[in-house]
Amino acid sequence: MSSKPLHLIRTGFARSFWVANVLELFERLAFYGSKAVLAVYLVEKVGLGRTGSTLVGLYGFAVFFLPTLAGPLVDRYGFRRSLITCFSIFSLGYFAIGLAGLPMGQGFVASVGTTPYIIGALLLTAIGGSLIKPCVVGTVAWTSTPETKSLGYSIYYTLVNLGGALGPVLALQVREGLGIEYVLVMSAVTSVLNLLGTFLFFREPERADPGEAPRTLGQVIRDMGLVFRNLRFMGFLVIFSGFWIMFWQIFYGLPFYVRDVLHYPRFELIETVDAWAIILLTVPVTALMKKVRPILAMSSGFALASLGWLLIGAIPTLSATVAGIAIFAVGEAMQAPRFYEYVADLAPRDQVGTYMGFAFLPVAIGALVAGYLSGFLVETFLKQSHRPSLMWFTLAGIGGVSTVLMLLYDRFVAPQKP
Repeated sequence: MSSKPLHLIRTGFARSFWVANVLELFERLAFYGSKAVLAVYLVEKVGLGRTGSTLVGLYGFAVFFLPTLAGPLVDRYGFRRSLITCFSIFSLGYFAIGLAGLPMGQGFVASVGTTPYIIGALLLTAIGGSLIKPCVVGTVAWTSTPETKSLGYSIYYTLVNLGGALGPVLALQVREGLGIEYVLVMSAVTSVLNLLGTFLFFREPERADPGEAPRTLGQVIRDMGLVFRNLRFMGFLVIFSGFWIMFWQIFYGLPFYVRDVLHYPRFELIETVDAWAIILLTVPVTALMKKVRPILAMSSGFALASLGWLLIGAIPTLSATVAGIAIFAVGEAMQAPRFYEYVADLAPRDQVGTYMGFAFLPVAIGALVAGYLSGFLVETFLKQSHRPSLMWFTLAGIGGVSTVLMLLYDRFVAPQKP
């Protein structure tokens, strides 16, 4: 007798699956809508300069590192309670960030100090973000059958990218119609709507073994220590973070370049090219790369993504920039699915969950480094020396080095299968 609920056996997906994925769509819309303008907002509207770029990187690091620690809390308190907490924190966090640019918040922000206030608001928002992924991914796992689980994750990944594509478009309309600070208010309002949706429609999924004891935070930290001692695996993750250093420049450095060099003020539209391309290309590109070894597929994706930045640096036009980001997206589609496959294959059987949690570490490292790097690149090559092409040649160089390191890792360090 299957331990899955009867309605799940009949349809393949439970109601909570669809509710969770719709919530994720709007959460990503709010996240990437705010992300599209956050660097410009903090650097110029809030007046933090290069410090703003660094703080954007710190925020990205926290958003993608904290889910590793949040998993046991979600297991202990349940998906519904965690989602309610997540969207409550998101609502406060996004509004707190936007308050720094609103006239009504100037006095309060000044009394706290702009930099410490923004750090607090960003970290608050990141804490909310740490809860969403374990909730939604966990719901997909518990509300699909073994036969439909692959399709379930495909639906989840597609909606994540759809939110990433629609968010900046909506942010553009708000920025042009009301002002850049209201994009953060928009994200706060979207989070409030998600909170109401959770209250009204989301029901806790039935678990196959309700009596199974959830992992404690202490157990998670102990397992993390074991992973950190696996120097071969950690080296792989550090090398892989080179890709994400390149990726985050789409949101950190590219808006300044598109607006100030290409004189195209609607930079949010250019930021959506990667997401739309990923939606269209992931399935066919994954099929083409199916028989290629994971390390070789990842290395090829790195190399192609680097060529995208070379094209943007060599030809300073809007059409070349769009083409370069599309090429970058093809490289992303080549390596992303194989990366998760490789991590799962490397993990010991009793630590697959922990290792997959660490799959977000390169994203976090990339965001942290990219934030600081974008401030340096924009200040040095865009504003001081007026040689913007060097911004993108630098990124292509990072991608080239990462490609070579990945191949060297494969040759001399990676565990070899018989």
